[in-house]
Amino acid sequence: MTTDAALPPSRDDTRRLFAGLADDYERHASWLSFGQDPRWKTALVAQMPVGPDAHVLDVATGTAAIAARLVELRGCRVTGIDASPDMLDRARRRLDERGLGDRIDLVEGDARRLPFPDRTFDGLTVSYLLRYVQDPLATISELVRVLKPGAPLASLEFGVPPWAPARAAWRVYVAVGLPAAGSLAGPGWRRAGRFLARSIPEFYDRHPVPRLLELYAAGGLEGVTLRRMSLGGGNIIWGRRPGGAAQGG
Repeated sequence: MTTDAALPPSRDDTRRLFAGLADDYERHASWLSFGQDPRWKTALVAQMPVGPDAHVLDVATGTAAIAARLVELRGCRVTGIDASPDMLDRARRRLDERGLGDRIDLVEGDARRLPFPDRTFDGLTVSYLLRYVQDPLATISELVRVLKPGAPLASLEFGVPPWAPARAAWRVYVAVGLPAAGSLAGPGWRRAGRFLARSIPEFYDRHPVPRLLELYAAGGLEGVTLRRMSLGGGNIIWGRRPGGAAQGG
């Protein structure tokens, strides 16, 4: 993997980063975030006001945790796309175990060049993606491209707490605690912890929240709104592609 933390990893770097993490990804993601990751994902799905007839795209689906929540809470059909074959293999096993495989299609692919026609989906969720791309605006525009007019998009990303005491504690955990905790989980998680310790603050140095909101609007969304989670450790941003009639939940 590239050692230049100022640059997002390439697709191959990303695949190597997540290689070997899939089998215990959800469990470790939960305890490394003090149980906040599952809570954030449930809140993300709450910002997807779609009904049972909708077809939703879940980008950076990983082990399909959000895709599964969408089916269970909204009753919709979901296509999940991810660049990591290991994550998708784990997702397929997980969905089969839960009896959800017939409602969720999984595709290996690149979020920067989605293999779907324009105006295909009734909604789109995306999580923890923008730190991995060179051009966030181009990627957001690509996500909006595949939405039908009026369809919602909801995005989850790590954040930096704006309140000074919480931000100070967050910086200590991200710089020291996260790599140390990752080391306890094994070599792969040690590598992931070190990457996150660099990439989260560097991304928000380049793209603070006001700039992020501008990017989503410039990428083609209207009504862009932010919800800070866990004192700002997680950010949910949502909006709609202009035009059309919104589908009710």
